[in-house]
Amino acid sequence: MNRTEITYRLERLRALASGILETAFTTFLLLIAVQWFGFGATAKAGIAAAGALGFILGPVVVSRVTELGWTTAQAASRLALGAASCFGLLAVVNDRWLFIGGVIVATTLATAVIPLVTQIYQENYPTQRRGKYFSRTAMIRITSAAVFGLFAGWILTNGNDSEKLDGYPHWLMFIFSGSFAWASFCLSRLPARPLTGTEGTHPFRSLRFVQEDKLFRHILVCWMLFGIGNLMLFPLRVEYLANASEYTKDYQLTFEPTPARIALILVFIPNVVKLVCSPFWGNLFDRMNFFVLRVALNLFFATSLIIFFNSESMMGLCLAAVLFGIANSGGEVAWSLWVTKFAPAKHVADYMSVHVFFNGIRVFLSPFLGFWLIGFIPASSLSLFSAGIILASSLALLSDYPAGEKAKRGSALTEEITD
Repeated sequence: MNRTEITYRLERLRALASGILETAFTTFLLLIAVQWFGFGATAKAGIAAAGALGFILGPVVVSRVTELGWTTAQAASRLALGAASCFGLLAVVNDRWLFIGGVIVATTLATAVIPLVTQIYQENYPTQRRGKYFSRTAMIRITSAAVFGLFAGWILTNGNDSEKLDGYPHWLMFIFSGSFAWASFCLSRLPARPLTGTEGTHPFRSLRFVQEDKLFRHILVCWMLFGIGNLMLFPLRVEYLANASEYTKDYQLTFEPTPARIALILVFIPNVVKLVCSPFWGNLFDRMNFFVLRVALNLFFATSLIIFFNSESMMGLCLAAVLFGIANSGGEVAWSLWVTKFAPAKHVADYMSVHVFFNGIRVFLSPFLGFWLIGFIPASSLSLFSAGIILASSLALLSDYPAGEKAKRGSALTEEITD
């Protein structure tokens, strides 16, 4: 069995756990903070922005792994095991501030894995089939997230109310801990090599590529803008549904937002749509101009935001969830693999670490910006503002259309698998 087949098999197994963990970071941890602990806006924004620290530390992680001589798989496995330990602690200890701290540490470790896994994809998946393999694996993760999200939402709605007296659903923390432990095992078995080609000793030395690569810099600037436009409203979707009674008339929904209905809108529907659309976007990623692909996805994101925050009915919110699922299915492929089209093969982890570094900045700032602005601007108006940022930055991205056309065929600097 060659490297591609081994990686593809193990990644499909890891996807089962990844789907469960996706529901934690996108919905359930914030839902627990709102409905069980009753945290204020700052704490809720902190949870929503928890992954930012791991993203920002991406260049440091890549640098440190290079110095230690670990393979990317060994390093990723150890980070996932650390996250499993954090959730294991949260499962047995009941403290609201420990919950915040544990979530921040676990999410930091989880997001720090990303540049390492991207390097593994570069080494083990062929250029012209990378999107296909990624999207097929994503289908398993999406199914896992949809099924578990609906199941967990139903239990939280119909479970024993006495559990709320204990602070939060401990059983969820046990499941999240076990999922990270399984992910750690799968990562440890992936074929991988030590990182090479990163010169210098400064922990943030990868950031030099922003100055040296003009096209890379242009993409990062555009991505920063439309990322902020999307991310500052992302956690407010939970707030819009879970805490509707505390807001203005824009938040007066025509149905009762139970945890089961929230999970249906924010987890189940988007993931079912992602399941259907993921292979489509994976194939387009391998064949289409990258910039056109990214702009098309941004249009779906912008439309979804406008409909979601201007709807009070279940039907309108479900439609927004469908559009978000379409956008997110392609967005995951583009976000996770785009550097493999533009970066030299030996610097894919470096480029990805820079990408996640700036992603960390916007992931950290955007939720605070969103929670702050929602106190002054109605949700409907804020969604129009965000959509405007997304569309403007998309037009700026298209100014380098010829470079995207070249990347459609894969970067001339990337390397094919030889073993």
